[in-house]
Amino acid sequence: MSARRVEIYLPEDRLMELESILARHCRRFWREAVPGAHEKYTAIVQQRYTERLLEDLEATFAQVPRFSAQVMSLEAVIPALEETAETELPLDTDLPPPTALERFFSRDRLSTDELYDDIEESLHIRPSYLLTVTLSAIIAGLGMRSGQTAVVIGAMIIAPLLGPTMGLALAATVGNLDLGRRAASTLAIGSVFAVLAGAFLGYIVSIDPLVPELRNRTLVQPADIALALACGAAGVLAFSRGASLALVGVMIAVALVPPLAATGIYLGAGYPLAGVNALYLFGINLVCVNVAGIVMFLVQGLPPKSWRMTSGILALWALLLVVLASMMAGRIVLGFGSLDLIAGYLADRI
Repeated sequence: MSARRVEIYLPEDRLMELESILARHCRRFWREAVPGAHEKYTAIVQQRYTERLLEDLEATFAQVPRFSAQVMSLEAVIPALEETAETELPLDTDLPPPTALERFFSRDRLSTDELYDDIEESLHIRPSYLLTVTLSAIIAGLGMRSGQTAVVIGAMIIAPLLGPTMGLALAATVGNLDLGRRAASTLAIGSVFAVLAGAFLGYIVSIDPLVPELRNRTLVQPADIALALACGAAGVLAFSRGASLALVGVMIAVALVPPLAATGIYLGAGYPLAGVNALYLFGINLVCVNVAGIVMFLVQGLPPKSWRMTSGILALWALLLVVLASMMAGRIVLGFGSLDLIAGYLADRI
């Protein structure tokens, strides 16, 4: 059972309010004397209740001087805290009860503040970020050029696109405009550097444009949409449970880094149509990852600030996905997206 240890520091004159809040969100808490004119409370909170406890604390004490709350993960609690529908703590009367699906998925999800903290560091555009993006694109490009799938996977492990991609989905879910802007700018700059790195590689290194690892990035099939949706959903599900960032990064990067590297390689080698097709695959993958990510965040009970805003953003992403998928279907029907046509185009340019 996942649980959190929450330490709260508060002036003595607000302790009665604090105890009433703690009683609504946890079953075990105790008071400790600390130097100064404030007290320390420690609470053991089931992970599913951490979100609402932090919201209640922030709404009540955010403006109180010397107030602070710290959250830590616990490996084990003895005796264990039961996690059943019969033993769950009641919600405030003005909130709707959680559905069975929300109860199931949210019981071991990280709180919104913890998700913010995990994403925050990855949204800074530092030299290390740009260098890692560039190197991952070069490694992915060399792996695709030589047909070595293991090398491509290695490039995806180091690709730092997890943070900004998850940041976009999280910002759309909770309606955080500032987070969305930062995530979008970080992802856009990283994507540009990945394409430039691929273009440099395609310009200085001879490539066989028909090698399957490269050629497959110029094709968009229904299976690619299914893959990108699965990557986004699995990535958010693992990320929101504190899974290894390298593991989650592979889920996301598998849909983003190779198409970007292939775009640059084809452009640098003088195959603009193939480069545009690879960029088209990247666009579809990015939209799919965000659609699946927002839906998965909502399924896990992440609380939007405005359902109207979140629904509108999700509808825009879904509409864009429908448009891109319709273009894909049209290309397939007309034969523009067939393997034979792409292979013929590339063979003619060799």
